[in-house]
Amino acid sequence: MNFDFSDDQQAIKSTAKDLLAERFKLEKVRALAEAALQGDPSGATLRGYDDAIWSELGELGWPGIFIGEEHGGQGLGAVELIILMEELGYALAPLPFLSNAAAGLVIAAAGSDEQKERWLPGIASGEARGALGLLKDGEAALVPDADSADVIVLCGHEGRTVIQRSAAEVEPVKTMDPTRRYARVRSGDAGEALEGEHLPGLSIACAAVAAELTGIAQRAMEMAVEYARDRKQFDRPIGSYQAVSHRCAQMLLEVEGSRSASYYAAWTADDEPDTVALAASMAKAYASDAGWRVCTSALQVHGGIGFTWEHDLHFFLKRARVDGVLWGSAKEHREIVADLSGRRQAATTVA
Repeated sequence: MNFDFSDDQQAIKSTAKDLLAERFKLEKVRALAEAALQGDPSGATLRGYDDAIWSELGELGWPGIFIGEEHGGQGLGAVELIILMEELGYALAPLPFLSNAAAGLVIAAAGSDEQKERWLPGIASGEARGALGLLKDGEAALVPDADSADVIVLCGHEGRTVIQRSAAEVEPVKTMDPTRRYARVRSGDAGEALEGEHLPGLSIACAAVAAELTGIAQRAMEMAVEYARDRKQFDRPIGSYQAVSHRCAQMLLEVEGSRSASYYAAWTADDEPDTVALAASMAKAYASDAGWRVCTSALQVHGGIGFTWEHDLHFFLKRARVDGVLWGSAKEHREIVADLSGRRQAATTVA
């Protein structure tokens, strides 16, 4: 069995890595983050994004990579989306890509034909962006990019709704992550119900966060390893000391585990959809913990300099921390895994 990417998938990964490395040098990421922090939380000046780059990605077809051709997308699969998400995480790209993709995934899974026709073309082009939030007690507390989206999808035990941003109550929320915008959303009685099953779309969205966390962890690990090679104590690179080398080895283990879980979830979405909810929760749970642990370990390898604002590592650590709780924490997804595994085992026993 061949577990490698196809030639087309390799081309997507290579193109994404090269383009994002050019467009989002860490100086650019820092400048956008600092601009966001200095802006007005209630106004349009708090952007932190580069609209020209977003338009460029739209022309390349990235926002609609998973959306069917009949709705203006490329008609590719979840694996291709996950490839892009890992590279976006590696670059720490300040873009509304994840939020837009997540909304598109749920509408594609649960929307009516009319709702798909209305919203998916704009999501696929990036010109009418979406956002996704999880409802609890009538409120979605952490919705990426809701304040600049055209349409917001809200999912929870209370139902599934798609609503225009202008009809929702959207309140910007500050988090520790200055490279992405967040908001609190309340829909009240507005919006249209999504009558289909939203779980497949939400599951792939969670796998996408896991892939982004994988890219973040990979970059943080590389920064730590490079520093461990260059920094010397007693005329020896600090990486030659077991306390540091073992920490770096543990980082590699967690990065590879996170990557395997993310791509397995993507594979199930395309080839074994009955298991995608279980696989995606496994990936999100593992990657949420691994992303945070790898970034904190990288900070420890860097020592005192890693704690400074001038070093770029803290941007990765902060994104990893917020990603870890986005659309369900590691603890919540472990509970989902336990529930789904228990039900599956019970069904097998009865059969």
